[in-house]
Amino acid sequence: MTDSLGDSLDQALEGAFACRIPQSAQAQVKYLVKQLKGTKAAAQALGISQRTVERYVAGKFKRPRRDLRERIEREVRKRWQPQIRAKAKKKASSTGGLVVSTRARFGFTAAPGTTDDARIRDITQALPPRWADRLFEARDSGANEQQLQRIAAKGLAEMYFRNNNTRAAGLGVEFTDVEHIQIEL
Repeated sequence: MTDSLGDSLDQALEGAFACRIPQSAQAQVKYLVKQLKGTKAAAQALGISQRTVERYVAGKFKRPRRDLRERIEREVRKRWQPQIRAKAKKKASSTGGLVVSTRARFGFTAAPGTTDDARIRDITQALPPRWADRLFEARDSGANEQQLQRIAAKGLAEMYFRNNNTRAAGLGVEFTDVEHIQIEL
């Protein structure tokens, strides 16, 4: 489980992968060099020298320091199996939707002491394809975590609190203090 909606969207897409990402640093760097069409571009993406990239490709360097290992893995995950990733997004955005499981503070605008006061709630709710589409569109266009949370809050408000807009019309929902969030396709 994660506390970032963006990371959770990425993890949900990774669940659709047909095979695992390369495991060794050498294989990962080779993959990046191939995808980025050269050692210079790979070096720029990773923030290291071109010579260092060449040493990883040749197998002279095998164990990157922790921060570099994380950057390499992040860059590989971003580019791994793009067609399968796109297919999973399309399915979620057109027919499948997604399921959001979260533990966060939800509240409403209401008088103090009512049940509408903000409190920590555990919610697992299926969101229809239109909400999946909105989340993926926002993620792809560079939305930050707060913007993604606003979209998720609107979706949860509509589907969970307003029961697909069949009750509590106009109820505004606040979604804060996210302890964890997990998304499944």
